[in-house]
Amino acid sequence: MNSALPPALVLAAGLGTRLRPLTFSRAKAAVPVAGVPIIRHHLTQFAAQGVRDAVINLHHRPETIAGVVGDGAGLGCRVRYSWERTLLGSAGGPRHAAPLLGRRFFLINGDTLCDVDLAALLAAHRSHDAWVTLAVTENPSPARYGGVVTDADGRVTGFAPPGDQRNPPLFVGVQIVEASTFDTLADGVPAATVGGLYDRLATTTGRVRTHMIDGHFYDIGTPADYLAANRAMARDHSAPDTYVGRRCHVAPSSHVERSVLWDDVHVGADCQVSNCVLTDGVRLPDGTQIDGRALVPLSGIVAQAQDATALPGAARLGDLLSVPILAPPA
Repeated sequence: MNSALPPALVLAAGLGTRLRPLTFSRAKAAVPVAGVPIIRHHLTQFAAQGVRDAVINLHHRPETIAGVVGDGAGLGCRVRYSWERTLLGSAGGPRHAAPLLGRRFFLINGDTLCDVDLAALLAAHRSHDAWVTLAVTENPSPARYGGVVTDADGRVTGFAPPGDQRNPPLFVGVQIVEASTFDTLADGVPAATVGGLYDRLATTTGRVRTHMIDGHFYDIGTPADYLAANRAMARDHSAPDTYVGRRCHVAPSSHVERSVLWDDVHVGADCQVSNCVLTDGVRLPDGTQIDGRALVPLSGIVAQAQDATALPGAARLGDLLSVPILAPPA
């Protein structure tokens, strides 16, 4: 194990709009992948590599994150929280949390999972006297994902949209930053990194850089991405293609395949379930046949019911909201 590394901030405050309806039930960082909430994946990886302190910023469904993390004692690192009354964005969030973090910290997006050697990222950052160092990898889908444009020496010169013919590398959601990078921002005012602060720094200072990595990368942007990430992780770890959470019951006469069941799910008799996500508390009536849908109990999203029922293809299945899981763009 490495000696103690700088602290880490996990950006987990967002609404998770693209991941709806799953994020009606939980904050995105609390959504389970391979049976473990995303935030716990991050924190256990931090601890294994020598990070001893972490901060998580909160806004949407904060209790679902705090409930699976607590103070971090069981995960190997101390955890504190940065509350955002209004969403502050990818730059405003770090500016607000900076007093809890010290002069340098890792900054992690809460909606991706990837293998990054944090000590190597830190060494690259120090060697170039950078303000920001972004972990990047070969872009797996240039038509879908934008990328980071650099000069021959690895200095960031800009950020490209999806479909850019230069096919620049993909930022994987892990970076290390100097806290002073955010000093020009007003605390409590929303601000962005890409499309804002980092673009200005890249063109005026040359102190934003990249560090190439080679490891697994799982995007969890949409329900289809989420299901694909679970399947990919199952393949990588030789695990079953269906994950079943705590206190679930599947009737012996039912068949469930290539699906993810969260906690407290009940699947009645003679059901056929394929390629689905059943969120916390879903109860499927006997004889249900369903394929390629995400299901959420309507009773748990009363305050968001209008947004929920407006999702493309949304339908009611008794007291459940059923939304199609669409394949991600090629």
